[in-house]
Amino acid sequence: MSTIVLRLGSLMVGIVLARLLTPEQFGVFAVALTVQSILMTVADLGLSSDLVRAEDPDRIAPTIASLGLLSGSLTALVTIASSGWLASTMGAAEAAPAIATLAVTLFLAGVSVVPYAYMLRRFQQRELFWVGVVDFIVYTAVTLTLVALGFGVMGLALGRVAAQMVASTLQFVFARMRPRYGIARDQIRPILAYSLPIACANLLAWALLNVDNVVLARLAGATALGYYVLAFNVSSWPMTALSQVVRSISLPYFSRVDDPAVGVERVSSLGWALALPASGMIAVLSAPIISVLYGENWLPAAPALAVLGVYGAVRVIFDVATGYLYARGRSRPVLWIQLGWLVSMVIGMVAVVPVWGILGAAAVHVVTGVGLILPAYLGVLSRSGVPIKRFLYAHLPPTLATVPAVIAAWGATFVGGGAATALLLGGLVGVLVYAAAIWPWLRRRLRHSPGGS
Repeated sequence: MSTIVLRLGSLMVGIVLARLLTPEQFGVFAVALTVQSILMTVADLGLSSDLVRAEDPDRIAPTIASLGLLSGSLTALVTIASSGWLASTMGAAEAAPAIATLAVTLFLAGVSVVPYAYMLRRFQQRELFWVGVVDFIVYTAVTLTLVALGFGVMGLALGRVAAQMVASTLQFVFARMRPRYGIARDQIRPILAYSLPIACANLLAWALLNVDNVVLARLAGATALGYYVLAFNVSSWPMTALSQVVRSISLPYFSRVDDPAVGVERVSSLGWALALPASGMIAVLSAPIISVLYGENWLPAAPALAVLGVYGAVRVIFDVATGYLYARGRSRPVLWIQLGWLVSMVIGMVAVVPVWGILGAAAVHVVTGVGLILPAYLGVLSRSGVPIKRFLYAHLPPTLATVPAVIAAWGATFVGGGAATALLLGGLVGVLVYAAAIWPWLRRRLRHSPGGS
């Protein structure tokens, strides 16, 4: 619930910013944020995951803190020095100052690896929520103030740096620790042996989420990218609301639960039951959502949003599967899946975007995710002890309940009365139909959720 509250707050800020900035400015900031997001995984190096699962975290914490500091510092310095080249390579030279500014967050991420990992180990969900709240408040206040003063894209970048600085400080406070550094040479090899494949997999994962931005920026321009980023962000609402919870509990939960194979089926089916209907209704209500919330100037984003709806739900399954495999010590298969995904995405994007633009980019995401990567994850899960037939069967009730809900939501849009009426009526009808269909199953599942078993 707390994560949903934060997402609603972010939604409101996004709506305000969309009405203050042009699609081109959105696209320029998306380029800078793409670079920052990809490089953030390099700053972390997968170190937090190793500390979460360690039997004796206090013993390796100083070494991990030192490696995090070194990685974050080097990544930030290299990014600042190469910001102009990175921006030009991405097809948006005007993004260089924002890229250099956001590089500071890479340093901060490296510094706070240890307290963040300890908070995950201790299931400090309440404290993590308050870190998110403060982060959101600082980002919103700084960003909106600077954008209103005419800072444009730099206002968004400076707001992100200010929020990250406060959030990193609070992580130390809530974890009740101070920075403690030290290098034990005998620990470096086993730490990196586990964490580097995870870092590479995470790097590939972020590259996957951003390869479309790179291709669109170079081949279609910043304005088209601005429309696409808005569509992708809206399609990610369900996944983003759930993924923070899934990622924060999956690794420690699967590392400690008596039967991880049963646990992955429970967590994944619950996430699917929440994400699929939301994604389906976002898809069929894409035009009213864009028109009402962001304004008619952003309506070119609606077709891409309709296509991306399904992809937002499938990503929840990917997150759960990844957490389970990491807990089982199987980080390498995840790396290979991400690598294959990246290759297929690059090929698809380069082939489709010049002809179909943002709609083609959205279709590539769906086709590769559902047609290639989902079967790959299911295969690895099967070889890791998960009964796949049972796993798939657990996801069937939410899928069946979603079909009439989405049809009802779509049908309600034809009543008339404008975009606002279509959005409100379609959303209400869809939610009511789905709730009636899924409630008996959901009630049984909640009794066996991680918090209840």
